[in-house]
Amino acid sequence: MAEAQPGLEAYQEVAPPGAINLLRRLADRVRGRSMLHVNSTRVGGGVAEMLQRYLPLFTELEIEPRWEVLGGSGDFFNVTKAFHNALQGQERVFTDEMLRAYVDTNRANASRLNLDADLVIIHDPQPAALIEFVPHPAPWVWRCHIDISHPQRRAWSLLRQYVTKYNAAIFSLPKFAQRLPIPQYLMYPSIDPLADKNRQLSEAEVNGVLQRLQVPRDKPILLQVSRFDRFKDPIGVINAYRIVKKYDDCRLVLAGGSADDDPEGAQVLAEVQEAAGQDPDIDVRVLPPTANYEINALQRAATIIIQKSTKEGFGLTVAEGMWKGKPVIGGFAGGITVQIIYGVTGYTVNSVEGCAFRIRYLLNNPDVARQMGSNAQEYVRQNFLITRDLAEHLALMASLLH
Repeated sequence: MAEAQPGLEAYQEVAPPGAINLLRRLADRVRGRSMLHVNSTRVGGGVAEMLQRYLPLFTELEIEPRWEVLGGSGDFFNVTKAFHNALQGQERVFTDEMLRAYVDTNRANASRLNLDADLVIIHDPQPAALIEFVPHPAPWVWRCHIDISHPQRRAWSLLRQYVTKYNAAIFSLPKFAQRLPIPQYLMYPSIDPLADKNRQLSEAEVNGVLQRLQVPRDKPILLQVSRFDRFKDPIGVINAYRIVKKYDDCRLVLAGGSADDDPEGAQVLAEVQEAAGQDPDIDVRVLPPTANYEINALQRAATIIIQKSTKEGFGLTVAEGMWKGKPVIGGFAGGITVQIIYGVTGYTVNSVEGCAFRIRYLLNNPDVARQMGSNAQEYVRQNFLITRDLAEHLALMASLLH
């Protein structure tokens, strides 16, 4: 069953003062215009989550939003996963056959999908080549959610030939931007504070979920929520936990799932399960994409949230953890460095040993952890809620259409 979407007025209680009034005033400038989003999966991953929450709110603001999903074979998604990894710095080989599969799939989707709108926003590399096959009198914008600050040159040159055809590009951080002949915009991703994944839960609700999942609360819980992806470094989290465990009794929960466009997830999950071994205090939990309520409860039950990514586009699980009033320890990567103010809302780390050190410090200084959690929640309120994201979309739309 689809999750209910509250109306805009419900956000008055959680958003910064004046946020809803600003949205309505911006929407006045583009009322009745249409906006299309295109990505490569309807479930799994932060982009799909954000799009699910955007559309009803845009509709309430009298914008006409649509969402199309690129379809493709397993071979296509193997190619785009290689693209994804190479753009984040890994060396990958791209054969002519792989590139043909990428281009042919985009060509086929260009004839299948309805791509007519006043503003078209294409998300990430998978559908980037659509622009090659569609007449586009309307503005087309490419939004990049991954870290391409140091891409493999061949991968970026292949993608760049399509990106330069767009009217503009959006990046999540200034350092991800590239030398392009088109305007570039900075837009942080966001969380929805009223979604099942983030709304307030009672202690009884949290306990009920943990009992159902059979996760005891008899000791401090360290939690990482993420897809099973090597860039999220779940093995590094396990190794940090093992160091901490020598001195402080605690439990590690690695909760995650897969996305339709990520063919490597099952292999990484097997590696994580092997690394966890038979330790009864390591819980590797595979959750379906719809397990938002369960993730919310786990984050609220956790003592410390971890997101030890080695590469990260933005890492909204950090903002989610911070919104629950928890200190977060994150890898020094991508958008994590924007979300975590070192020593104020959490800590960024560069190593397994550094991660273990900060976990131990917070476990043994609960007053510091509580204050960091309080700071973290307010920082998210001011910077990473969906109301700010919608306002920036509307401002972009007004700018490009006028």
